[in-house]
Amino acid sequence: MTLAELTRPPPALRQAHVIVVGNQKGGAGKSTVAMHLIVALMRMGKRTGALDLDLRQRTLTRYVENRIRTVRGSKLALPQMFDLQESRQRMLDAAEAEDEMSFRAALRRLGETCDYIVIDAPGGDTHVTRLAHACADTLVTPLNDSFIDFDLLGDIDPDHEEVVRPSIYSEMVWDCRKRKAQSARAPIDWVVLRNRTSASRIEAKNKQRVGAALKTLSTRIGFRMAPGLSERVIYRELFPQGLTLLDLDGEGGEGKLQMTHLAARQELRDLFITLKLPGLEGEVLKF
Repeated sequence: MTLAELTRPPPALRQAHVIVVGNQKGGAGKSTVAMHLIVALMRMGKRTGALDLDLRQRTLTRYVENRIRTVRGSKLALPQMFDLQESRQRMLDAAEAEDEMSFRAALRRLGETCDYIVIDAPGGDTHVTRLAHACADTLVTPLNDSFIDFDLLGDIDPDHEEVVRPSIYSEMVWDCRKRKAQSARAPIDWVVLRNRTSASRIEAKNKQRVGAALKTLSTRIGFRMAPGLSERVIYRELFPQGLTLLDLDGEGGEGKLQMTHLAARQELRDLFITLKLPGLEGEVLKF
């Protein structure tokens, strides 16, 4: 197969809905959100594929590998996953071409058998990150509830706390939206999550300020707001077993869902409902 054939955009017959979890900053909970979306989709009976584009940290890959070890002897569902490898080409153009070829080939293969493909994009602005964003049908951007993370989306006037202009990540998404519109004549539904929120009264004023700034920016550059995941120990505790909160009371799970976890599960339900993913309209949530 020639390079031109391998790098050709996925065929129009591909039915898989591509969800990209992206942000140019680390520590916002991208992999946690991605894994919970994967399990939620599998609980809904959907064939789900996964791609980890953070080829160095490989957090989502390790999450799934942990799940594979746990799944032995149980009935926990597993996503279809391709293990991509970073190009070892020394020349930048050659490395980017090889990474693009691998990414598009994996996307095509998953698209043949999956209803949904969840992509965990790395932090930073790389060639493969832009490729993934330009292929997204739904873009989910987890954002820590602070102006430090907000700075990726928009510049703030320090004197009046007004949004001055879109920032680096917003500009990248805008460029990817244009590419998607030109190549596939389809939009990208961009959803921003206020992640790792705290119930502390001390942070209440800051939350209000960040919320107001996000609301202003959302109307300006065109993204939807969705409830994210609060800061909870349970999300970190489940990683070594490759489990999510949705597995605890599911078939093959450990049946350990406690009262303290019910609020966290409701967060996941609220997020899933807000995403409004196609093919799930009117279906009762199975988690």
